[in-house]
Amino acid sequence: MAIKLDVSSTEDIAIVRCHGWIVFGEEADELKRLVLGLLNETERLVLNLAWIGHIDSSGLGTLVASFISARNRGAEIKLAALSLKARRVLKSTHVDRLFEIYDSTEEAIKSFHPHPEAAAR
Repeated sequence: MAIKLDVSSTEDIAIVRCHGWIVFGEEADELKRLVLGLLNETERLVLNLAWIGHIDSSGLGTLVASFISARNRGAEIKLAALSLKARRVLKSTHVDRLFEIYDSTEEAIKSFHPHPEAAAR
């Protein structure tokens, strides 16, 4: 099943709504490309996984690599609204320990600390 990625933003936070499967091949590659591109534009990213039906080992690798790429750039990726299947896979592999996970996109957005530039105004 193909992956569909819808991107929006609020303030300087990119929100990616993921639909489909995060699996080996074009799906994982497409998510990786999108996340890396967004990390060139923002330091704050939310992945909404509410509509993810399956994540395989390659998909897990993509999520972990995205986390590492963000961390190396001083950026943050948070997960929101995990589907039951996504939650099970992330929990059973302990990948859930890497990410801050929120019940909704709104909660994930609120959890970001204000940027220093905003505090200085």
